Amino acid sequence: MTPPAIPPVTGYLDRLSRRPGGRFTGHVSLSTPGPCRVRIVRVISADPNPEGPGMDLRPMPGLMDVTFEGAHHPAPLGSYVRIEAGPGFAADEARTWGALVWLRSDMPAATVLAAEGGGASFALRAGRDGAEVEIAIGAASLRLATGAPLEPLAWYRLWLAHDPATGRLTLGQVRVTGEAVTVSGSVAGGMPRADGVLIAARGIASPTDHFTGKIEDVVAASGFAEAWDDALTLPAALGAVRARWDFAQAMMSDEVVDTGPDGLSGTLVNAPTRAVIGARWSGRENCWRHAPEEYAAIQFHADDLDDCHWPASFTFDVPDGMTSGAYAFHLTVEGGEDWLPFYVLPPKGKATAPVAFLASTFTYQAYFNHQRGNADAAYMARVVEWGAYPHNPDHVRGYGFSTYNRHPDGSGIALSSRLRPTLTMRPGFLTFNDARGSGLRHYPADSHITAWLEAKGIAFDVITDEDLDDEGVGLLRPYRAVLTGTHPEYHTDRMLDALTNYRDGGGRLVYLGGNGFYWRIARDPARPHRIEIRRAEGGIRAWDAEPGEYYHQLDGQLGGLWRRNRRPPQALVGVGFSSQGLFEGTHFTRLPASHDPAVAWIMEGVPEVFGDTGLSGGGAAGFELDRADWRLGTPRNAVIIARSAVPPPHFVTVPEELLSHIATVTGESPEALKRAEIVYFETPKGGAVFSVGSITFCGSLWDGKGFDGGVSRLLENVVRRFMT
Repeated sequence: MTPPAIPPVTGYLDRLSRRPGGRFTGHVSLSTPGPCRVRIVRVISADPNPEGPGMDLRPMPGLMDVTFEGAHHPAPLGSYVRIEAGPGFAADEARTWGALVWLRSDMPAATVLAAEGGGASFALRAGRDGAEVEIAIGAASLRLATGAPLEPLAWYRLWLAHDPATGRLTLGQVRVTGEAVTVSGSVAGGMPRADGVLIAARGIASPTDHFTGKIEDVVAASGFAEAWDDALTLPAALGAVRARWDFAQAMMSDEVVDTGPDGLSGTLVNAPTRAVIGARWSGRENCWRHAPEEYAAIQFHADDLDDCHWPASFTFDVPDGMTSGAYAFHLTVEGGEDWLPFYVLPPKGKATAPVAFLASTFTYQAYFNHQRGNADAAYMARVVEWGAYPHNPDHVRGYGFSTYNRHPDGSGIALSSRLRPTLTMRPGFLTFNDARGSGLRHYPADSHITAWLEAKGIAFDVITDEDLDDEGVGLLRPYRAVLTGTHPEYHTDRMLDALTNYRDGGGRLVYLGGNGFYWRIARDPARPHRIEIRRAEGGIRAWDAEPGEYYHQLDGQLGGLWRRNRRPPQALVGVGFSSQGLFEGTHFTRLPASHDPAVAWIMEGVPEVFGDTGLSGGGAAGFELDRADWRLGTPRNAVIIARSAVPPPHFVTVPEELLSHIATVTGESPEALKRAEIVYFETPKGGAVFSVGSITFCGSLWDGKGFDGGVSRLLENVVRRFMT
């Protein structure tokens, strides 16, 4: 069974978390217009596996039960620049439009530059077969094409010259350091002052035909350019520049600056990629802030999506006294249902429980709509059998993909927004068809932790990455202990500062995952829904950033691994990423140090071998493994309590540990680095850190019958001790 390409109902929220007194706004689209009912459930467990705790979505009667009349709203894919007015050419004035373009791969033709007004329009397009123009003035129309292919990875100047007085028209393209190709035609009449200009799309009222590639130095000038000898320099035949959009300016914003006399600055729509190397990049500078003129390009994509801009469908004001926790708006229509997860925090500056669960919402966002290509017949059969979430990005492709996917031209997706439907952040979403467990990751996998806390009667508040980035260490200070999720991978520097200050100020931090604190991300508080990842040198990567494009556009800082930024995870939590394999787990074995009286309380009631069952890959030590490393910052007083068994042969050592196929940074063999370690250490002011070193650890809190067994006992020992 393959579900429909458009879900019967779906939507998104204006924000993922609020405090009492705050308001959520829901934006919903239905495949078929009709009534939609909205109620609230509390999400205790989001695991649909009948062998586990099951889906535990508890109705919250009295909080909300409303019905609204829903409509269908498409997602407006494709990035572009919107300029509200065009250059002020005189009606009979000769004019030339030009732009530099670059294709990463063979792409079909799409619009680079378009203008329209007064019944006239033109669209300058480019693709693998060369440049072309479509022009219409009144009843007259003309299409010209150079017929000369544009080679990928090369910069070209495209230009369109038009003389309304004679009707003469020239379309040209010239490769940087190459020869020009031109074609000529004629069209009577002139274009009045344009009602608007679009870059990387056409159609002012409803932009379409979106360009995928880089564009730079878009210019409109008086005069007729018969030829363009130097692609990087304006020809002498041109007169006054009427508009020239300099993409090197205002790099960290959505503004596109016009340096021409009329200041026709524009606005970026759908967050294309800035801070990319342009036609003038010399290779002598890798930071755009130091040589902005070499980064005067924008990379547009036909599948970019920053904000669906759907109208508001409902609102919910969080009442005073609403319990902090994980919730969801349950949407139901005649043909199906959906859930929009959200979190309620306690009142600001207060804790309503001794423990806080820190939801890894930036990591969820980095993986939003991850298209893996694994939703095959067997996967879908399990979805049906378990009643799991039915929609998968492999089939539903209209809401943008994750930073683990690529754009149509093969470039990596560097920006992710939460203002769109996010299928992977849903109760019951299966990431894998896990032969030994549930196959959950991220949001539903982290419900193993909240379900465990509920089962053990441990009171907890919920906070999120976004709140931590906004508020800093003040968000954490009221808590005796803070628990992470199973995969807290993506962080800003503000978040790491807050966690470090909390720990060093006496806080107790429980790191319950693997491959955590790994990638540095950027986030602009002015556009809080958007995060950015530059996958610079090093690390296990779904794609690699182009040389010279390692610095974020949102904050101007170097991207990549936190380890490369001299903040390795070992320095925060004692362990860091060391090995990865398929979604499969094995067990842990206690080490002699675990019997030391100073730490024996951690292992009280825990057998020598533990974690050999579980809902995540069948074992507590699996998929992505972290280990201690003194040279990378593991404190000297840290105790390694347990170590994983030898993993299956498909596990590999992460590339940042390898110097060659046989030599590693530590001097150990690559095989020896394929391990997870459970670590505990204390800080001078009474703080402490407990780290489990594995993504699949929390799947083993459930031992087949309930939240019992060695892994559950181990974590309960730690959390209850930290609470006191």
